[in-house]
Amino acid sequence: MKQKKSKRPTPAAKITRRPKDVDEYLAHLPGPARANLRTMRAAIRSVVPLEAVETISYGIPAFKHKKVLVWFAAFSSHYSLFPTASVIQQFQRELGNFPTSKGTIHFPAATPLPVALIKKVVEARVAQGLSQRKKS
Repeated sequence: MKQKKSKRPTPAAKITRRPKDVDEYLAHLPGPARANLRTMRAAIRSVVPLEAVETISYGIPAFKHKKVLVWFAAFSSHYSLFPTASVIQQFQRELGNFPTSKGTIHFPAATPLPVALIKKVVEARVAQGLSQRKKS
């Protein structure tokens, strides 16, 4: 019996080397993907702590505050937000229209980004990160 090959998402841009920062990552994206990822970036920035910094982690943009809070990326047919599996579980009902995997939410490129939902998800991730630090 033949094994099915797993279909990995195709990046929105062919990046030959790891970008040094988020601006460089965005610069390599096609126009519509760049605009949508800038919108996602602004939504995330508006709810993370002021001390949070942008970084490149695993070759994609991320916001970090002591540790990575969320990652985000563009692919050929969707944009992804990586807020962790436990946060996705909290929003299962609201995310019903969007494909998800263990730690990723896929927003189809053909539809407008749900900015308010992105902010709510990131706010939950920030709260989770802060509560985990208090327990340590």
